[in-house]
Amino acid sequence: MIDASEDIARKDGFRIWECVLCGFRYDESLGDPDGGVAPGTRWEDVPDDWMCPECGARKSEFDMIVVG
Repeated sequence: MIDASEDIARKDGFRIWECVLCGFRYDESLGDPDGGVAPGTRWEDVPDDWMCPECGARKSEFDMIVVG
């Protein structure tokens, strides 16, 4: 894992964030439609009250991970 302050992006420009509690991954390109977050929603635009669909962790409990 890397520090979330670094600006690492995939080739398509989207990033993936991982819950440090359960490992759920939020992929910006996919969003979380079941949680009310449309595909293509950048992490900074996800509402602060959004919670991990797997464990209920708050947005602040996620870290950015590098993929690919």
